Amino acid sequence: MGKAIGEIINRTQAIDILRSELLHRLDGNTSVCRYAAEHGVMCHGFARWDDRALRGHYDWIVRRHPRIGRKELEGIADRWQLAQLEVSELPTSCDVEARIHDMCRGWDDFTNEDLSRYVFEISGRKFVVL
Repeated sequence: MGKAIGEIINRTQAIDILRSELLHRLDGNTSVCRYAAEHGVMCHGFARWDDRALRGHYDWIVRRHPRIGRKELEGIADRWQLAQLEVSELPTSCDVEARIHDMCRGWDDFTNEDLSRYVFEISGRKFVVL
């Protein structure tokens, strides 16, 4: 018998599943970027960047606070992501970034294989994204 690979879904369906699962986990005071970093899921959010890269992505904050530590920088970056959600009226940081390509490219950063893996790690449901 062959190994079950899961139901086939498209990118939009995978993103809808991830968005729904993430929104159930977020408390309204935490961005997807912080959640992903704290839980080691998906792209790993802020944690995917070393200190230098994170400071580069948020150079406009660092210029105002050159001695800022990583934890504080992540806190401000998290609040910035949440503010972007309010302004854009989009549900997640990944949706905002897919539109503005500021800190990353949001959903556009992920291959279909990535999305399959992320859906499994977040929901426990196995799909193949095509």
